[in-house]
Amino acid sequence: MLPAIASAESWMTSAAEGIALVVIVTGLLQVAFYILQLVFAAFALTNRPPVPRGATLWRRYSDQAPAISLLAPAFNEEVTVVESVRSLLALQYPDFEVLLINDGSKDGTLTRVIDEFGLSRVERFVDDRVAHARIRGFYASPALPRLLVIDKENGGKADALNAGINACRTSLFCAIDADSILETDALLRVVRPFIDDPDLTIAAGGTIRIANGCTIDAGRVTDVRLPSNFFALVQIMEYLRAFLMARLALGKMQALTVISGAFGLFKRQQVVEVGGYSHGTVGEDMELVLKLHRHMRDLKQPYRIEFIAEPVCWTECPEDAKVLGRQRSRWQRGALECFVKHKTMCFNPRYGRIGFVGFGQILLVDVVGPLIEVLGYILVPLLYALGLLALPWLLAFLSVTFTFGVFVSVATLILEEIQLRRFPRARELAILALVAVVENFGYRQLSNIWRLQGWWQFLRKQQSWGTMTRKGFGGASPT
Repeated sequence: MLPAIASAESWMTSAAEGIALVVIVTGLLQVAFYILQLVFAAFALTNRPPVPRGATLWRRYSDQAPAISLLAPAFNEEVTVVESVRSLLALQYPDFEVLLINDGSKDGTLTRVIDEFGLSRVERFVDDRVAHARIRGFYASPALPRLLVIDKENGGKADALNAGINACRTSLFCAIDADSILETDALLRVVRPFIDDPDLTIAAGGTIRIANGCTIDAGRVTDVRLPSNFFALVQIMEYLRAFLMARLALGKMQALTVISGAFGLFKRQQVVEVGGYSHGTVGEDMELVLKLHRHMRDLKQPYRIEFIAEPVCWTECPEDAKVLGRQRSRWQRGALECFVKHKTMCFNPRYGRIGFVGFGQILLVDVVGPLIEVLGYILVPLLYALGLLALPWLLAFLSVTFTFGVFVSVATLILEEIQLRRFPRARELAILALVAVVENFGYRQLSNIWRLQGWWQFLRKQQSWGTMTRKGFGGASPT
């Protein structure tokens, strides 16, 4: 009996070490990829330093800047829609139009815009190459030639953007959220790749920043300050990692897999060729970028999809754990839907860097990442407590989970301060540095649980967005 017991204990110890090894190696691979992204992001910012003044951009690019259509879907935005439209019309760009798409709002969104800007019903030619719900009418005014309101039946954000694509008359369109705030020179900054390399560039994205805590006046962020809410603070760090590190690096590698639906500039022709935004997915922004990659690779045509760190779009983030959890579960579900839909691109030599680097990151970070990490949270300490795992294994797991997590966050904050300096006060940088440490002890684990919920929703084929509530820049409003 004793040899049998010893054999069983040996097998259990080997199994425990095997589980720990899988968790630690997966974590190390993620850390290695993050460090590689930091290097590429630093190189990208050094090689193409930000232009500090909008006036300098205007002198350099205004004569060459192509016309842009701003597509702003709106659903039940009665409280904020007028200020949002005023903010968009005040952008510093030589030739643009604002297409506000009322996606079947049930409140007074359409009436408020019509009354405030003195609009009346007009006719407008609409292309029919991209599918969307029926358009009920167009509204405009000779006094505001840059503004067109499209009233359509409700079909969701992707459907509303498709209607805007069909109605716009420019070769470039910029997809934004109607409740977000663009900096006045954001269009001039994000259009630079289309001017510098017009034949190759088909899409470009800009940075999304958190507006919570900032002073907003007349649709402009006039004073950048940190919020007091903890969930908003940790999201500032998450957005820094996602945009300043990950997307900037992947753009430099030409392996960018997502351009935020809140702020992205696209060539209309290529988007129409891939059928516009897809219906029936919560990750329509990511899915569009993947479709563009697949399309251009299948045609064997050279192209570039860029990310520019300087143009900034400000948005409000959730400050409530319940609402934030719904958002993160939805994002996880969207990433999984996109990965499964385009899984044949993963590690496929036909798709080059996007197949290996882009899809490799989705697989490592979005698909298996939350599963392995939560498994590690539960099993590694438990196996150590049961005496099945030696202390070095536990220490290795903690080092990968916490030490490297803190390092990546702090390094991203340092990169932001060296190159962009969006936080003018030393006290705010100190607070964010503290948040970069604290978020690894509790919040990171909670975030992975939310992502597991997204996994469960994906397996159940759940498509709803869930109720999202926000304060609004001028008061509380549901969305």
